[in-house]
Formats: sequence, C-alpha cells, structure tokens
Amino acid sequence: MAKVKIVAITACITGVAHTYMAEANLKKYAKKENCEIKVETQGAMGIEQPLSQQDIDEADVVIFAVDTSVVGKERFEKKKIVEVGTSEVIKNGREVFKRALDMIGG
Repeated sequence: MAKVKIVAITACITGVAHTYMAEANLKKYAKKENCEIKVETQGAMGIEQPLSQQDIDEADVVIFAVDTSVVGKERFEKKKIVEVGTSEVIKNGREVFKRALDMIGG
C-alpha cells in the first residue's frame, strides 16, 4: 500500500513557539505512522516551507493545526481537512493523526 500523504499548516497567534512545536510533533507522528508529510508554517517569519499546489493536490488529507486563520485557505478546496488548535497537536498528536487517518479510511 502506498504511503499516506499528508500536508499540514501550523500557525499560532504570535507565530513563534506553538507554530514550530506543532510542526515538530506532526513530523514525529507522521514518521511513527509511516506517512509522508509536508508542513507549511505560517508564523512571525511569514510563510515558511510553502506547500506547492502539487503537494496539496496529491495529499490524501490536510491537517490545519492553527489558532488563527489560514493564509491561502482556498488552496485546499475539495480536500479532507482536520482542523485543530496547535496545543491539541502538541499535547495529543497521536489522536490528531488517528482522526486524519480515520477520515480517509486508513
């Protein structure tokens, strides 16, 4: 079976600590679940590691780990999206991944 492909956006209100802690936890759980993941951070430094439209199109599911609005949300139309706060990913990343995988029947 092909690896599940996930794209994610992380963004917190101040755009510093939680943005990057959520990114790190998403990558950690992706590795544990044997999934491919690409994470775009939207923080104090602006948009870092921007997702290409091809990344988005090829993704099986999208995770928004955000405490604020997503810049460029229209890029994700017609995608399955799990939206949670950054602290939920930091505290319980495994549960967030379970919800994302359940959404695509994985």
